[in-house]
This record gives sequence, C-alpha cells and structure tokens, in this order.
Amino acid sequence: MTLGDIALRLLAAALLGGFVGIERENKKRAAGLRTHVLVTLGSSLVMVLSEYLFLEYRGLTNIDPARLGAQVISGIGFLGAGTIIKQGVSVRGLTTAASLWAVACIGLAAGSGFYAAAVIAAAIVFITLRVLGKFENVLIERENVLTGISAKIENKPGRLGEVASFIGKTGANINNVEIEEDEEGFMVVRFTLKLSKGQTKSDLIAQLKTLNGVTVVE
Repeated sequence: MTLGDIALRLLAAALLGGFVGIERENKKRAAGLRTHVLVTLGSSLVMVLSEYLFLEYRGLTNIDPARLGAQVISGIGFLGAGTIIKQGVSVRGLTTAASLWAVACIGLAAGSGFYAAAVIAAAIVFITLRVLGKFENVLIERENVLTGISAKIENKPGRLGEVASFIGKTGANINNVEIEEDEEGFMVVRFTLKLSKGQTKSDLIAQLKTLNGVTVVE
C-alpha cells in the first residue's frame, strides 16, 4: 500500500463524510460538518491501519484485519448517544446518531479501498436525510401537525407552564417543545403542535398573543 493509496482513502472518506455532514450542518444539528468528517476520517484510518498491520505481520502472528473495524462500529454508539436528547415524551437526535453510525461505516469502506460501496452508501444516506425528511414533513402536515410556532416568553417561574396549559385548553396537543434563551433573557420557545379539528394556526397565534408575558409569536 503506497502513500498515494493511503492519502486517497483518507481523503475520500473525509469528502464523503463531509457530504453527509453538510446536510446535518444545514439543519443545525448537534453533530454537523466537522463531526461527520472526523468520524469518517477516523474510521478510515482504522481500516488503513488494520490493513497495514495485517501486511506487516502476516505470517508472524494471527491478525484479523476486521477486528479494529468492528470496534469502530460498536464504539461509535457512545458518540451517537451524545446527540440524543430526551425532552418529556419526545426524543431528538436519533437521526443524527444514525447518520454518525452510517458515516463511520462509510469511512471503513473507504479505508479498505471499497470506494464504490462508500460512494453509493454516502449518496443514499444524503438522499435519505434530505428527501425523506421533506416526505416526512408532508405526512406530518396531512396529520394536521403544526410546526414552527415560536413564542417569546418572559423567563419567570411558572410562565411557560401557563402558556402550555393555555394551549391545552384550546384543544391543541403539544408534541414537542424546544427552549432557548435570547440575549434579552427571554425564553424563545418553539412548539410542535397537533391542532384539534377545525382549529387553525392563525386563530391559535392570535390567542397566544393575548397572554401576559408573551411578546412575540411567529
């Protein structure tokens, strides 16, 4: 295995990992471009090292070139677990964790010189994240699930609970809640809601604007 072969395998892995990572970066996920590049690069290096050790010590001892790669597949779970966040009954980050596991496998394929499988797998992963994500949104809309309502709420004890209770009284169900704090100390809360039959987005927004402590609703 020449120096050019090593460079080609590592570079191919980094490029394919970055290809998938760009999609995660655009979605502002916890694991973005750099994380995916590093995962594929590291797993590719493991396979290059495995092949090097196999060739270097062949005949001297029993070395399984797949053993290090197997450890990558099982060990990547610890990194993926760090991207999973549980909020109430909702769990976020599973797709990003799965993409990390997938790019680790892509890196192993590139590191072993199996470029065709690595390229095809990277393309399928990218299409799955980009195209099927939009398809899921269409299904969600058909189920009358509303996404993208953001409320700017005073950061006071019990204020968020009051808003959530009010939403429940309108007949809407809260499927997910994302909370951030802005520079002014307000809570910026993004709700994912399933509206009741006959309920509209505009009506709910108008009702939320009448609440005390709610300054902006989008």
